[in-house]
Amino acid sequence: MKPRKPYYDYHSYLKKKLGAVTYKVSVDGGFTCPNIDGTVARGGCTYCNNRSFVPKYLTRGTPIRDQIDQGVASQRERYGAQRLLAYFQAYSNTYEEIDLLEARYHEALSHPSVDGLVLGTRADCLPEPVVRLLESLACDYYIAVEIGIESVYDDTLERINRGHDFAAVRSAFERLSGRGLHLGAHLILGFPGETRQQWLDTADVISGLPLDYLKIHHLQVVKGTALAQSRQDQPFPVFEFDEWVNLLCDFLEKLHPDIAVARLCGSAPPHLLIAPQWGRKKHPEVISAVMEEMNRRGAKQGDKNAVMKDSV
Repeated sequence: MKPRKPYYDYHSYLKKKLGAVTYKVSVDGGFTCPNIDGTVARGGCTYCNNRSFVPKYLTRGTPIRDQIDQGVASQRERYGAQRLLAYFQAYSNTYEEIDLLEARYHEALSHPSVDGLVLGTRADCLPEPVVRLLESLACDYYIAVEIGIESVYDDTLERINRGHDFAAVRSAFERLSGRGLHLGAHLILGFPGETRQQWLDTADVISGLPLDYLKIHHLQVVKGTALAQSRQDQPFPVFEFDEWVNLLCDFLEKLHPDIAVARLCGSAPPHLLIAPQWGRKKHPEVISAVMEEMNRRGAKQGDKNAVMKDSV
């Protein structure tokens, strides 16, 4: 029997919600972002290269059902997945005319192996008509919305060319809450200009949002990004492995215990990753090291939490 994790594991969350072992199949819906197409800004976020987190088998323009076919066999063979969710991951997957969004979502949901959707998006890409569409789909399917928070600090959001402030994030979660949707978020710790105390304080801020699950990433510098160029011009530190594990454990102790943890680090492909170079299989080894350290401390998620979700 595997040892029980000292934090609320995302797979346990999915199993509780869907009643079976559940995994995601990545899908490229062909969308873009408002800070790429010029609506908000150009150039995208300074750290972002979509190629660094999209599976190799995904090709823009390939029919969605064909993309899902390619991913389903792999997930079932590798993980014994019993239920599958179509994960619209690249770019902002609620940023399009609503008729096209509805068509792409239904194309994925019509696949016989798909039980629901996970939609990665931005806080400023959730107008009321789109939220109503998602709410209607949630009556019949598992529908999750993952918002890229990245940082809770407005000066950082401005430096990374995010194109919105943290108030937009709060507003988005308030509008999505209570609609039958499953709410997730992405968070990146390690941006230049932020401090360790700010990263720990972030756990309190995150705990105050109506979140179901959270992905925690360490800052990675990848090729083809403005961040890579700026680090070459003005070097800044990135996390060492042990430093990241220690910060994660402190963060988890402060994170509300009802928020499931879906990731504990980023994982850019080796051919794109500039730094940090840990020389390890990141996610499995981070999980193992976090469990070891949390158990050494006799600690678990939420032990030092300062915000109760039901007071939000």
